[in-house]
Order: sequence, then structure tokens, then C-alpha cells
Amino acid sequence: MANHSNTWWRGASIYQIYPRSYQDSNNDGIGDLPGITSRLEYIASLGVDGIWISPFFTSPMADFGYDVADYCDVDPIFGTLRDFDCLIKTAHQLNLKVIIDQVYSHTSDQHPWFAESRASRRNKKADWYVWADPRKDGSPPNNWQSVFTGAAWTWDARREQYYFHNFLSQQPDLNLHHPAVQRALLRVAEFWLDRGVDGFRLDAINHGMHDPQLRNNPIASHTHYNTSRPYAMQAPIRTTNHRNMPAFLGDIRRCVNRYQQTFTVAEVGGVDPLPIQQLYTAGKNHLHSAYGFEFLGLSELRADAIRSILGQWTGAPNEGWPAWAFSNHDAPRVMSRWCQALPASQRFRLITLLQMVLRGNLFIYQGEELGLPQAHVPFDQLQDPEALKNWPQTQGRDGARTPFPWQAHRIHAGFSEADPWLPVNQGHRVLARNQQEKDSASALNFFRRAMTFRQEHDALRLGKITFPDNHAHLLSAIRHHSEETCVGVFNLSSRKRRWHPPTALAGSTVQQVLQTNTTPLQSLKSLTLQPGEGFIAVL
Repeated sequence: MANHSNTWWRGASIYQIYPRSYQDSNNDGIGDLPGITSRLEYIASLGVDGIWISPFFTSPMADFGYDVADYCDVDPIFGTLRDFDCLIKTAHQLNLKVIIDQVYSHTSDQHPWFAESRASRRNKKADWYVWADPRKDGSPPNNWQSVFTGAAWTWDARREQYYFHNFLSQQPDLNLHHPAVQRALLRVAEFWLDRGVDGFRLDAINHGMHDPQLRNNPIASHTHYNTSRPYAMQAPIRTTNHRNMPAFLGDIRRCVNRYQQTFTVAEVGGVDPLPIQQLYTAGKNHLHSAYGFEFLGLSELRADAIRSILGQWTGAPNEGWPAWAFSNHDAPRVMSRWCQALPASQRFRLITLLQMVLRGNLFIYQGEELGLPQAHVPFDQLQDPEALKNWPQTQGRDGARTPFPWQAHRIHAGFSEADPWLPVNQGHRVLARNQQEKDSASALNFFRRAMTFRQEHDALRLGKITFPDNHAHLLSAIRHHSEETCVGVFNLSSRKRRWHPPTALAGSTVQQVLQTNTTPLQSLKSLTLQPGEGFIAVL
């Protein structure tokens, strides 16, 4: 049973929904809010604590909703505010929390704020965005690069100035140094909190403040000049992680604290995100949690990497609470990145069990519970602006965003009666929800058992984590809380490996166990684990 106390979020599992691709209710080829509402009972059956819905706000969709034109309304392709209210009500009846994205670092260039700001250099919102004069030769004011598309400055003839954008040119950056901008964004937060949301995921929030002096970014020490992104050739110290951001995050925390059972989580990317994640979540006056791309960017599953990532969150006083994702809408699906030498069913069980033993919150991306691999989207059907700009150096993000397969033999796998905005991956049909429901050994039903196991054991949700050895190919982790101890052991290699339990635990009776194979484990003893084999034992 999900824990919905005031600290329900600690150790919670949140199911991420990319609304364009989840369920289409009106057969226009695009998923929508009523479609999500119709599937909430399914989501509740997974054993998660809540959902996170990617942007559904009014938008011209240059970046598919992450370019917001109205923070306080629903884009017509997704439905209406009434549809959202219905979704909230239904979710809460099913004991599911609802987290929504907030995109505070930038807006759409179609937002009324930007329209007013660009109209002149002398109006109430003239300084709500980041404007700068050209250099004497007409070039941009400095060397800043955008994440996707080259130079981070676009010329605007109305003001005869450049405006700054960390991402697409259609996504001008807000000037978050401006107190009026901060107040306006806090009013946005209150709007959604008043409608009943349970918290926010703050998109790319460490990009939210720039260097007001507009100093150049230095060359990155790790530069590889064959990269498809000039952004990676710089150390973005002038465009990310500004020292004033924690104060604004404190204002956000004070805002959400006026509401019951709220949760805030920051997305923090970059080369060395950990110090910023911990800064943004320190004490009780900042955000509750933060996550980055540590696992999302991990191309190979290695024991040393996992120990390093998890071990940096020690549980020290005033330290924040971590969160983790193996897949999401911005990264290739985990089933296509890790342990490719293993059969798909074994790979899925290993990855799922490993996820259950992590200390922190879990973000589960739609379709992850089905074991979906990354989809291939042909060039002529790509939609992602990053892919279209940089193909074939990058295939972009569309392969993780294809429609959810509900019914194997229905048109478009039951997602829609109309041609969907991205093609349904034909390889996903055999993994469709309806096919897996009737198979007790399916990935879906193993996922449900794993989620139930995690929910039932406070050591897995809340406990400390220690690593009793430094084995190169085996990962063993001990989770302990109050009187309960859980031990997770995983063979991440392609060869069988011998594992010896710590002396203090050797011979302990196993009360419960969840494992990748079916051989019962009755006591903690030296074991030979086959490739991809793993277990979590409750002692």
C-alpha cells in the first residue's frame, strides 16, 4: 500500500507519463489527458506511489511542450483544464499522487511575456528575458552555445538586440534574476497547487540563471571536437549552476510548504551534477530531491559505477534525498543500453531488481514495466528537433517516445484509431500490455511483484545503503532500516561468479526473497551466480 503521509515522497516510486504517446482518447493521433485518466487504474495496479506528467500546457510544440506559451492552461491537443481536474480527482481516488513538470528556465517565443519583452526596450517586461547588444562587428555578445543547435543567441530586429536561449531559438531564456519574474513563476506554482497537484518536477532548473556580466564560457577540459554538439566543447559555468539559484529554490519550497504532502524534484544535468544536486536539496529550505543523468547516460552496467553513483549520497545530516531514473523521454531506453549479451527476459529481471534496491526515489518511464526496447524511427518520420538538426550523428529522442502498446493486434497497438504522431514500433506489439497481463511469467507481472516487494519493506524504501565488497563484476548492497535488513546481489557480467556473504550475515535465515531465477534461497551462504542472475533477500 502506498505511503501517503507527509513524507510519502521519501523512497517513492513515480511513473512518468509522456502524454503525447500514452493514450489517445479522441483519435487525432496524439495522446491526451482523458486518455491518461482512462489508464489510471492500470497505473495504480503497478504499485507506484504517483505519476509525473510531462508538459501538457499551451504550446506551439517546437519542443513538444517544453516551450510553454501559457503556464496556466492546457493545450487543446491534450484537452482542457476540466479534463485535468478530472484526472487529478481520479488519481487521488486511486491513491496516486500527481506531479507535473514546471519549466522555469525558459518559455516559448509565443508566450505573451516574450511578445511584450521583445516589443521595445522600455516596457514592463523589457528585462524579463536575457537581451544583449551585439559586438561592434555585429556578432553575438559572447561565445555561449545552446544545448542542441549551436550559438545560444538569436537576433531580434524589433529590439535590435540578441536574446539568449539555452535550448532552441524558440525557447528564449527567462531572466530569473528579476524579482518580478520569480514572483510570476511562484504564482504559476500556486495556480497548479490550488488545483490539487502534489508537487513539481523542475525541468533543467540549473540552467535557470545566467551570468549577468555575460562572460565567455571557457573551453571544456574533456572536449572532443568530433562531437555533434558545440555545447559540449565548453564548460558552461556562465550559463548553468548560478550561485543565486538556491535562494529562488528556497522561495519555491516555502510556496509548496503551504500545501499538504507536496514534493519537489530538480532535474540537474551536466558533467559533474552531484554537488549541484546536493546544494539544491540541502536542509529543509530547498527542494526535496534531485536527479540527473548518472544512470540515463550509463552505456554499460558496471558494479564500480553503481557503487560510485549511489555511494555519493551518504545520508549525512542536512543532506537531501536522491532520485534515480534508468529511462525517460530524453534518453535511450535502458533495455537497449545494458547487458545486451543476456536474453531479454533475464536482462529485464536483472535491471528491475537492481532498480528496487536503490536508495532514493524511483522514476519509472512509461513502457519500462513492459521491458520495451528503444524504437527505431525512420528519418522521414522523425519529429524531435534535435534529431532533425543533428542526424545521423544522433538519432534523437523519438525512439523513446513512440506510442505505448496497449493491445497487440489492434490498429496502432490500441494507442489510437488515427495515424499516430510517431509510428508504433512493430517490435513492441509482442510486448503489449494485453499480451503480458495473461502471462504470469511476463515482464509486467514480474515488475508488479518487484514493486510490491519494495513497497512492503522499509529497508528498501527508506534504509541506509552499504556495499560490503568491491567485486569487479558482482554488485552486493545491504539496505538496513530499524530492525530490517535486505541484501541485494547481482551478477552483472557475462560469466558465472562466486559470491561470499559478509561474515556478520553468513548463515542468516532468508525470510523472503525476490530473484531472477526460480531456485529457492533459504539462507545467506556462498553462491555461484549465473550471468545476469540476482536476488534481494530479506533477513
